[in-house]
Amino acid sequence: MKDLVEFIARSLVNDPMEVHVDEKRHGSKVYLNLRVAKEDMGRVIGRGGRVANAIRRLLRVAAARDGKNASLDIDDPK
Repeated sequence: MKDLVEFIARSLVNDPMEVHVDEKRHGSKVYLNLRVAKEDMGRVIGRGGRVANAIRRLLRVAAARDGKNASLDIDDPK
């Protein structure tokens, strides 16, 4: 699932080397944190959060196929 989020995010941003995904697992739950460059936040979130919500939907579908629950947080760059 981490690979899926990384692939999607790197496809969207101008600086793919700044894409970092951290994964934490607790039983059947998977928590992912996505970090991108400050300049690319708009591309990952999208207008009204549409792109971010689409990524979350794809992640949930992939997780459900494996019998897991997944959530994605997009960290605000410092």
